[in-house]
Amino acid sequence: MNIEKMTTTLQETIAEAQQIAMTRQHQEIDIAHVWKIFLQPNHFARNFYTDAGIDVDQFEHEVDKVLDGYPTVSGNVQYGQNLSQNLFTLLNEADKLRENFNDDFLSTEIVILALMKLKNYSLTNYLVQQGLNEKELQKNIEDMRGGDRVTSQNQEETYKALEKYGVDLVKQVKNGKQDPIIGRDEEIRDVIRILSRKTKNNPVLIGEPGVGKTAIVEGLAQRIVRKDVPENLKDKTVFSLDMGSLIAGAKFRGEFEERLKAVLKEVKKADGRILLFIDEIHNIVGAGKTEGSMDAGNLLKPMLARGELHLIGATTLDEYRQYMEKDKALERRFQKVLVKEPTVEDTISILRGLKERFEIHHGVNIHDNALVAAATLSDRYITDRFLPDKAIDLIDEASASIRVEMNSMPTELDQVTRRLMQLEIEEAALKKESDDASKKRLENLQEELANLREETNAMKLQWETEKEEVNVVSNKRAEIDQAKHELEDAENNYDLERAAVLRHGTIPKLEKELAELEAKNKENDLKMVQESVTENEIAQVVGRLTGIPVTKLVAGEREKLLNLNDTLHKRVIGQDEAVDAVSDAVLRSRAGLQDPNRPLGSFLFLGPTGVGKTELAKALAENLFDSEEHMVRIDMSEYMEKHSVARLVGAPPGYVGYEEGGQLTEAVRRNPYTIVLLDEIEKAHPDVFNILLQVLDDGRLTDSKGRLVDFKNTVLIMTSNIGSQILLEGVTAEGVIPETTKEQVLSMLRGHFKPEFLNRIDDTILFTPLSLSDVKGIVEKIIHHLSHRLEEQDIQLDITEDAKSWIAEKAYEPQYGARPLKRFITREVETPLAKEIIAGRVMPNTKVSIELLDDQLVFQNQSLTNK
Repeated sequence: MNIEKMTTTLQETIAEAQQIAMTRQHQEIDIAHVWKIFLQPNHFARNFYTDAGIDVDQFEHEVDKVLDGYPTVSGNVQYGQNLSQNLFTLLNEADKLRENFNDDFLSTEIVILALMKLKNYSLTNYLVQQGLNEKELQKNIEDMRGGDRVTSQNQEETYKALEKYGVDLVKQVKNGKQDPIIGRDEEIRDVIRILSRKTKNNPVLIGEPGVGKTAIVEGLAQRIVRKDVPENLKDKTVFSLDMGSLIAGAKFRGEFEERLKAVLKEVKKADGRILLFIDEIHNIVGAGKTEGSMDAGNLLKPMLARGELHLIGATTLDEYRQYMEKDKALERRFQKVLVKEPTVEDTISILRGLKERFEIHHGVNIHDNALVAAATLSDRYITDRFLPDKAIDLIDEASASIRVEMNSMPTELDQVTRRLMQLEIEEAALKKESDDASKKRLENLQEELANLREETNAMKLQWETEKEEVNVVSNKRAEIDQAKHELEDAENNYDLERAAVLRHGTIPKLEKELAELEAKNKENDLKMVQESVTENEIAQVVGRLTGIPVTKLVAGEREKLLNLNDTLHKRVIGQDEAVDAVSDAVLRSRAGLQDPNRPLGSFLFLGPTGVGKTELAKALAENLFDSEEHMVRIDMSEYMEKHSVARLVGAPPGYVGYEEGGQLTEAVRRNPYTIVLLDEIEKAHPDVFNILLQVLDDGRLTDSKGRLVDFKNTVLIMTSNIGSQILLEGVTAEGVIPETTKEQVLSMLRGHFKPEFLNRIDDTILFTPLSLSDVKGIVEKIIHHLSHRLEEQDIQLDITEDAKSWIAEKAYEPQYGARPLKRFITREVETPLAKEIIAGRVMPNTKVSIELLDDQLVFQNQSLTNK
């Protein structure tokens, strides 16, 4: 028997059988070793026996008994090097059968048939006892082959190719494994109309990812089961072809084409009864193409042209353009069906249809307001994905969160358990002590422990009871769902008696029981188990996914927002108008009153250097996000050249840096709820302002890769020094800017920026030069920060009011703002203090007093430990 004349599957089987013989220390490879491999999961032979009605698990048990009866050999011998006489005889018998079948290669099913010809062999006798005979087996082989001969070494992979590489969607519907399809009636009608054509009857569904293209084909399968289709489609079945498994493992040239041809042959043999669905159909263009072989698209063309293949495809707009449109010969065989994104209202209907399935799967109760919130919030805040997919994801995620919480220990019980553990540790320690105080403490502790154990047991019992009540409701919902599926099945098969029992008996009874259970749970008022998914849970998921706070304001946050104005005033001194404008924009956004199609706020801050323009942006970031680093800061002086504009949105295709994306767009895409600070904007090239126009107006910007970046949840702050000299000269002694000065500055602004840019900014705010009293306030702030840093070293700092006033007067330079003040304090206060600390004259637990004496700052130390 020539092993080269065997199929690849049979060759591999004998090689693995040899491994078993070696492992078990058997001298020869026998029939049982080969059959042990035949009956492994996913082996072709195992599936063949299953289809023939054999209990393969029991058969495997018989094979193991035979293997256990073989003698083991030891010593200096090589295991499994020869075929046994039985196996040799079997393979010779199989080779004769191969010649009778006129095959080129010996395949697995012929070896299976040859076993039935062996007389008085234990495994043959077992199969005969199970009701299997040679004639029946031969008929099964002929049916499976469909008149074909074995002409390739990979022939087994082509048997039942549709079953192996596809999924029967109609069968899935009958087994209740598909979610209901809500809406999309128009698109399903379009697909049915195209399928009913004489020629070019192949629809291709084109739409964005997540809009429901695959769901339309599932909807068609559901209609076929319900007989809600024209006569010409009533006997059809829909097979979804898995291109991944078709390509996977195709090692040799031509193997992929062989598999695909086997699938197409089965479709052709079905004489139009099979509708083939290929998801991501663009993959067939170029699939399997290697040197000297055709791609899948070219294999499909002849059958499509002759009308032998009914094909439904689905792909995205971009991929259709990129792959399908290039191949005009393939494209013209298809009819396009555009699948648009559903509206928010349609999405709510879809979610209502799916609600029951999610409730059963997760064992939770989903409120209707959660469905509405999922559709509206996902539409508004998750801008890089499409409805209904993103809304379904929110419901799924929120339900999963509630399910995890239900199965986790409640916080109250967890706290009591931890307290109990602490006291038990303390009890164990006190038992080792013999003094009276410890004994007294132990008595009190044991009393407390007894009470706490009682409380813990009661809480645990309540938690387990509530969990059980929720599970009972969940199981009852699953029962109703199963009954409804059985009713649908009975109606489709015209089993009217069964349908009547289910519709008028079983289902109403189960629904009544469910209503009673839900009413009982409501009455008991579940305290420890949260089983409801509400709009709050959806908002939390949106916040987690996007970083945008959309949850209802809790008391602490409400307080923080109401005090935002005061907090900003404490940090940014002397700029009341600017602080009010910015804090009002934030309040409007969190109250939900701002225009949803524009950024939260866009401001242009004008004023001299060092008056608090950048400081206000930092203060806002710290208050909103607890970190002043939580903002996108771009220094516009880096964008003075025309070509540097590309750095904001990313380099164009073909240029270096295209893959990296833009500095502005990438930062906002990853963190959509942020402050964007464009510092010293007048220094940027005029073309930069053209890019900002759509950000300011529509809150959106398209990057170099064509992705839409959402700026609707950002606060845009631009700072500029234009007109700062006029402001310095025109401001009154009280720190008020006269109207004439304002007009002069705005006139300069209009001369530098285009009207369409200025017109899109919410507010242009003039920062006044700092007055002496403002500078005194800033001195207080800087000294406070210094004092805080010293406290970390256990050093107290005390400075007199005279000293503070002297610092303010000496450092006051209106044209430079607060920056000279910081430098002055560094030179006159921080440096002398640093020298004292390094010299060891100022130690920890010391109070340092700074006083003014003869127009000089004097430092005095006082130890705090001597008090």
